[in-house]
Amino acid sequence: MKLSVIITTYNSEEWLQKVLVGYSVQTEPDFEVVIADDGSSEKTKTIIASFQNQFKFPIVHIWQEDNGFQKCKILNKAILKTNSDYLLFTDGDCIPRKDFVAQHLKYQEEGYFLSGGYFKLPMETSQKISLENIQNQDCFSISWLIKNGVSKTFKLSKLTKISLFATFMNWLTPTKRTFNGHNTSCFKKDLVAVNGFNEEMQYGGLDREVGERLFNFGILSKQIRYSAVCLHLDHKRGYATAETWEKNNSIRNYNKKHNVTFIENGLSKYLSE
Repeated sequence: MKLSVIITTYNSEEWLQKVLVGYSVQTEPDFEVVIADDGSSEKTKTIIASFQNQFKFPIVHIWQEDNGFQKCKILNKAILKTNSDYLLFTDGDCIPRKDFVAQHLKYQEEGYFLSGGYFKLPMETSQKISLENIQNQDCFSISWLIKNGVSKTFKLSKLTKISLFATFMNWLTPTKRTFNGHNTSCFKKDLVAVNGFNEEMQYGGLDREVGERLFNFGILSKQIRYSAVCLHLDHKRGYATAETWEKNNSIRNYNKKHNVTFIENGLSKYLSE
């Protein structure tokens, strides 16, 4: 298969269902879905089972016991369970437009990872989006979004369907080309080379840290935030604390200063499983 989509989730069945509908209508069918589940209840398992026959390949569900925020750990396990050489990382609250996978494959290039973004929705709109709205792609229409609670701002230009404009905006945007856990793709071998995600880190910049080590390793990045479009459904963030941000920032600063590529507490510990 051409690509593995790794979707992180934790007890958010309604949002995950919307996201999986988004992947079930992709223009490019040659990919697998791997759910990196950080301890969800049986409800999530039921949702995943309901989608088992809607993709060309079976959905892979990687689950670990709920022991607090352990996103890096479940991502490392998921990476090693993928069946393709190219990985697309996203979250269970990000609905992909129907060309999302195709765009990541279009811009794929050896020696690079792709840096995408998202269009953030308010809670009102997040709740209004029905499964049918995703199937017929209404929810990616700017006029539909404005009618359903989204403010009319320049940020809506992120949803452009004009490829020439998207290419120009990818080039123009001042946003840094970072590794974003909600919309980034890369070659599996590059992640294995830097030992995957750093399990010393909790919430706060853990995906950026991987990208920084990839940069240190010599991998470059391409901006595709206007080409690979996804909608971010609103939710609370009860797991963010000042302490974890401080700890994570000190790890990132150390890695930058010392040009760190390979971390000890990474995916290599699961290679024998």
